[in-house]
Amino acid sequence: MTTEAAQAKEGPGLKTVVTASAAGTAFEWYDFFVFGSLTTIIARHFFADAGETVAYIMALLTFGLGFVVRPLGALVFGWFGDRTGRKTTFLVTITLMGLATVAIGLLPDYSQIGLAAPILLLIMRMLQGFALGGEYGGAAIYVAEHSPIKKRGFLTGWIQTTAAAGLIGALSVILITRAALGTEAFDAWGWRIPFLLSALLLAVSLWIRLKLNESPAYQQMEAEASDSDHRAPYREAFLTWKNGRFVLIALFGIMIAQGAVWYCGYFYTRFFMERVLRVDTNTVDQLVLAVTVASAFLYVFFGWLSDKVGRKPVMLFGMILALIAFFPGFEALTRAANPALAEAQAAAPVTVVADPATCALQFDPVGKATFASSCDLAKSVLSNAGVSYSNVAAPAGSLAVVRVGSTEVASVEGTGLPPAELKAARTDVETRIKAALAEAGYPAKADPARINMPLVFAILMIFMVAATALYGPQAAALVELFPTRVRYTAMSLPYNIGTGWVGGLLPAASFALVAWSGNIYFGLWYSIAFTLVAVIVSLLWLPETRGRDLNTIGD
Repeated sequence: MTTEAAQAKEGPGLKTVVTASAAGTAFEWYDFFVFGSLTTIIARHFFADAGETVAYIMALLTFGLGFVVRPLGALVFGWFGDRTGRKTTFLVTITLMGLATVAIGLLPDYSQIGLAAPILLLIMRMLQGFALGGEYGGAAIYVAEHSPIKKRGFLTGWIQTTAAAGLIGALSVILITRAALGTEAFDAWGWRIPFLLSALLLAVSLWIRLKLNESPAYQQMEAEASDSDHRAPYREAFLTWKNGRFVLIALFGIMIAQGAVWYCGYFYTRFFMERVLRVDTNTVDQLVLAVTVASAFLYVFFGWLSDKVGRKPVMLFGMILALIAFFPGFEALTRAANPALAEAQAAAPVTVVADPATCALQFDPVGKATFASSCDLAKSVLSNAGVSYSNVAAPAGSLAVVRVGSTEVASVEGTGLPPAELKAARTDVETRIKAALAEAGYPAKADPARINMPLVFAILMIFMVAATALYGPQAAALVELFPTRVRYTAMSLPYNIGTGWVGGLLPAASFALVAWSGNIYFGLWYSIAFTLVAVIVSLLWLPETRGRDLNTIGD
């Protein structure tokens, strides 16, 4: 029996270790996904004066901001995890996440305190992201350092499935609360209940995690350390080539694909069905919940499979499947979920005739741009309506015109208008364009009777297979790349850059690409590009790590 396997038998049993780690991590994902699932409602409460499309983009960016700060949390908590231990660190992260989530449920909205509302919301989101930046690495490492070599992928697969468990919990609470209160009451104030419920979940998660001991690998490292052994996680992880090169490989060979594939499969599909295909929000929630439940076991399955055939081939399978499936899958999703939209686009194509110099890429991470030109106003209406359009260049300085089949609708120039007049101009343009779309047969919403639910479910499941194949073995693969003394720091940073920056910004960036291009599928290039880079890097430089002894890596 190896030293590592023997140590796995000491302290709490494996079931306790996995259950406690997974429960706490599922709770943190629940907190994060509640916000993501309620983005549309949050946009109305906290960005009320921005206009429908801009408010939604701002809410998406607020959601993304929680991801952007995750690398900072990874650096801070990774350092503490490598210097002071795994257990204490992830007790701190779970507490911080829970308190920030409860605070969101208590925040006054824009109508009550004005601009202070979105500012406070942004602060709470940053605290959430900061905490989550340290949570995943701690939980994955803790389970891996307790696991026998031949079961490491299988056992860490349970940590991977916590993302699905958190999403299942978030959607279940939202659906039950909305059904109990009614849509109107839920949209007005009931949306706060899922956030406030975190107080109870936090108490349970802390109680479970307090039963744990420090991990065997960390205890062994501490026991073998000499008085002259001064660990410097940042320098050893990032400024020495033997570890730094694996940080780069983990980031560009695994994690940028993780952010692109997983968040496209789970979040961009939701955005696409709700905002582009105009499927009822409750129906979208039910579909996402169904595919999440159906795919939850796949994380453990692909983790187990990686114990048999290796981490690298399983993850590559997930990446390549995503590359193959995304474009045809989303096109099929349109025909299955809103066939009337597909029919209208074929019968009465839409064209935006505008001066290209007046058309902006509607992506503003700092929230200062107004996107008020006649071109931007027209394109934002069409993008928000889920309508594809082609672009035709017009003479410099001319007013943008929208052609819907044979009908022409002139836009309005809003640059330089006072806020109240700009809001009125947006409303006027939106009203006239939507009237032309309705006359041409474009549906305001997807017809529930025409939605092919089995086909929609099957398409979403293909995306889930790709996401789970990549994510299932990932924890074991990342842990096995680095030595114990820098493991928390070294794996947490690339993980949180990939999921935080690439994944967190995916909904807003993809929506902006759609608004700019006019093609409702153009936003998929964001995911395709990152995934393709990861496939190349993984094939060329990612080593196979299955079977490594975690106590001897780097010796």
